[in-house]
Amino acid sequence: MSTAHTPRPDDGLLERWTATLTRARAHPRSGDAPDPARAPGPVPDPTPYGENLLARWAEPQRRYHTTAHLRAVLDHVDALAGHAADPDAVRLAAWFHDAVYRPDRSENEERSARLAERALTEAGVPAGRTAEVARLVRLTTGHDPADGDTNGETLCDADLAVLAGSPEEYAHYAAAVRQEYGFVPDDAFRTGRAAVLRQLLALPRLFRTPHGRARWEPTARHNLRGELDLLGG
Repeated sequence: MSTAHTPRPDDGLLERWTATLTRARAHPRSGDAPDPARAPGPVPDPTPYGENLLARWAEPQRRYHTTAHLRAVLDHVDALAGHAADPDAVRLAAWFHDAVYRPDRSENEERSARLAERALTEAGVPAGRTAEVARLVRLTTGHDPADGDTNGETLCDADLAVLAGSPEEYAHYAAAVRQEYGFVPDDAFRTGRAAVLRQLLALPRLFRTPHGRARWEPTARHNLRGELDLLGG
């Protein structure tokens, strides 16, 4: 007798990780010099690295920064991949950008970038691409890539695409963020969250890719202003 399969939250993600890592270490970036530190021969199995990352994304303190968020960012990166100079570096950065996440700490992006540097070097990714992944992870601290940084523009747009959800989707996102900061009293949370929203609204552009500017910018700004109003901001 067959039984129905109930998909797990990580169904398909491990396969996506394996495919991305395999491509990233097999095809150096254009202009990268050969890495003399990389000895020929077998390379590490991608699976343990992917499983470690998925375990991190499933930690109990997470309510928004979960495997669902990871999957959404990866899907958006795939949709925007034509804009990026190195789509697989962007995909790897998506995997690592919140791999270290403690809502009570402020150095999550830096710690995530250092994790990427260690893990990708050990996993056999060329040094140039590893450095680019770490740079992209650090860029998510402020989501403000320089003009012409197509990799950064792609990752930041993919990460911020949640801001352009439907009213129901945005409300779910905002509620999940509040749950992650459940240890913060209401008044302090409203003050801090309002500051984050004002910082985002002050950016000349939330989205830098053509798709993001055309499809997401107006809705995201409407959602942000609506939440700020609710907070009394």
